[in-house]
Amino acid sequence: MKAMVLAAGLGTRLRPLTNDRPKALVEVGGRTLLEIALLRLRSFGVRQVIVNVHHFPEMIVDYLAANQSFGMRIEISREDVLLDTGGGLKKAAYFFLDDSSRLDEPFILHNVDVVSTIDLRRMMQFHSEHRALVTLAVQDRKSTRRLLFDDEGRLCGRRGDRAETMELARPAADLQALAFAGIHVISPRFLSMMTEEGVFSILVPYLRLAVSEERILAFRADEYYWRDLGKPESLLKANEELKQHMVLS
Repeated sequence: MKAMVLAAGLGTRLRPLTNDRPKALVEVGGRTLLEIALLRLRSFGVRQVIVNVHHFPEMIVDYLAANQSFGMRIEISREDVLLDTGGGLKKAAYFFLDDSSRLDEPFILHNVDVVSTIDLRRMMQFHSEHRALVTLAVQDRKSTRRLLFDDEGRLCGRRGDRAETMELARPAADLQALAFAGIHVISPRFLSMMTEEGVFSILVPYLRLAVSEERILAFRADEYYWRDLGKPESLLKANEELKQHMVLS
C-alpha cells in the first residue's frame, strides 16, 4: 500500500518553533509529527511513502536517513515553489503510477500535522465498497472551513465562516456541513483527471469533478480522536491526549 505525506508547508502558525526546522520535525510527546504520521501509516500496512518538502528540506532528508526511513520505502518530492495540496500531489503522481500491476490500488494522502485514531483500514474498505473516486475523512465539529455533502454523502461544495463564502458545485435538497480531517483515500485514476497546473488546492479538482457526478464521498469519523497540530497551543493539549487515546505507543 502507498501513501503521500504532505509536509512541504512553511508552518507559519507554529512559529517560532518552525524558525529553524520544518513543521514535520516539530515534536509532540517526544516524537516528530513526521514520525507519528509514518508510524500510523505503517501500522495500517503502508510500506511505500512519498513526502513532499520545501522548508528546510535537507533536515527531513537527513532525519529519514538517520532513522532508516522507519523501515519503509520513502521518496522525497522537492518543491522549489510551494505547490499547495493539488499541485503537490500532481508533481508526485509518478510515485503511484510506476507499478502497472497496482494501478487500481487506492492510496492515502495524509497531512503531516494531523494526528488521529481514524481507522484507515476501515476507510479504505469504505472507499472500495462504495466505488469512490475519492473518500474524505470528515467530522461534525467546529471549523472555520467546512465541506458540504448531500444526504448520500457526496461532495457538493464548501463554505467558510460566512454565508457569502459558500461555493456550491452541485445542488442538493439537504446539505450537511462537515469539517475535513486532512486524510484522503484516492483512486489512482483521479491523477489523470487533475487538469489544473502549477499551484492549486486539491479541492479545486474535487469540486470540478463533483459537478460531473464523480463519487467524492464523506467517511464519517466522528467516533475517532482527531487534532490538528498546526498551532503551539494545540501541541500542548496534544501531549496528554496522545497518550490517553493511544496514538503514541
